[in-house]
Amino acid sequence: MEDKIVSQGIPMNSRMIHSLNGKQSPIPYGKKGQFILSVDRANLNKELLTKAETYPNTKLNFDHKLLDWRAETGLMTFARSDGSKEQINADLIVGCDGAFSAIRKQFLRRSRFDYSQTYIPHGYMELTMPPIDGEFAMKPNYLHIWPRNTFMMIALPNLDKTFTCTLFMPFDEFDKITTGDEVIDFFQKYFPDAIPLIGVDALKTDYFRLPGQAMVSIKCSPYHIEDKCVLMGDAAHAVVPFYGQGMNAGFEDCIVFGEILDQLNNDFRAVLPEYSRVRVPDDHAIADLAMYNYIEMRAHVNSKWFIFRKHVDNFLHLLMPKTIVPLYTMVTFSRTRYHKAVDRWLWQDKVINRGLLSGAAAAVLGASYLLIKNPPDISKLISPAETMWDRLVALCSPRH
Repeated sequence: MEDKIVSQGIPMNSRMIHSLNGKQSPIPYGKKGQFILSVDRANLNKELLTKAETYPNTKLNFDHKLLDWRAETGLMTFARSDGSKEQINADLIVGCDGAFSAIRKQFLRRSRFDYSQTYIPHGYMELTMPPIDGEFAMKPNYLHIWPRNTFMMIALPNLDKTFTCTLFMPFDEFDKITTGDEVIDFFQKYFPDAIPLIGVDALKTDYFRLPGQAMVSIKCSPYHIEDKCVLMGDAAHAVVPFYGQGMNAGFEDCIVFGEILDQLNNDFRAVLPEYSRVRVPDDHAIADLAMYNYIEMRAHVNSKWFIFRKHVDNFLHLLMPKTIVPLYTMVTFSRTRYHKAVDRWLWQDKVINRGLLSGAAAAVLGASYLLIKNPPDISKLISPAETMWDRLVALCSPRH
């Protein structure tokens, strides 16, 4: 299954940063051979459903809307598309019904259930960049980013040679643009190299197809009710999309749940509380990281210090692969638990920054010592300085 999904994805080895002047600069995600995948979500869903159908103990029911369920008995009531109702008794209810989960509503009625949701003040809008002469309009093995500090646009490659471009921006900025000409003016100011690739006419029409869509981050705890129900995926931890870990975190929920089932001999009374204990801190950590990564993608990648630190982190990782591991590598290319990755990243960041500061201080002290021990001949410096001053005066003097 994994090989099939990976073969239908497009590997992206680096971020490709598009500067305002048109310059493109790659920032690798990790070591050589490490990459993330651009995968078509609809196709992934289809492949998973097709695979699920092959299991004899699996029955797929479509057009069933959950109306109510009882934690005490596991009784679930569904409305069918023909208007009738159907009731099903379940030994275990697994709520994987998304950010606005109907399963989770029952959790909200219970005491000692923590829940929070945060809408960020930025929305997103999708645009399509078509192929040029049957080929990708840009290099395909990159996640293209146009960082503009308070907003950004990204582009991911698709198998049909298009790019899906997503503009992330504050809602009040979306609202300022009301005509097709204003769209072009906006893109000319901030994304000029994208205009010929998307097309002027397409921009003028596609921008107004749908308004900017909202993004929500949801945290809750615990993820279970007794031995009857457990939440997974976005129903438990919807995250904003900026770390690319939303779906991965959902799949990891399944892996962790399976591991705990094996450890505790399928005893739901023991498994469900343990699953909540293990997963809640990790899922809260990836929610926070996703928020942080938006700032990194739209602003920090423009910083020379950020690029320098990336090189330092990668160099130290090469020298000490078990001691220094970049945050992105821990999160994306390992099974390191999310909250432990954050703890280790904060420790590494403190150590590396102190090391750089100490190195800079040592360099200044060393240079000062050399200057004191071997002072330069001041007279040799005065003459060139006087000559330079005379030339400046001559340049600034009015000519007659």
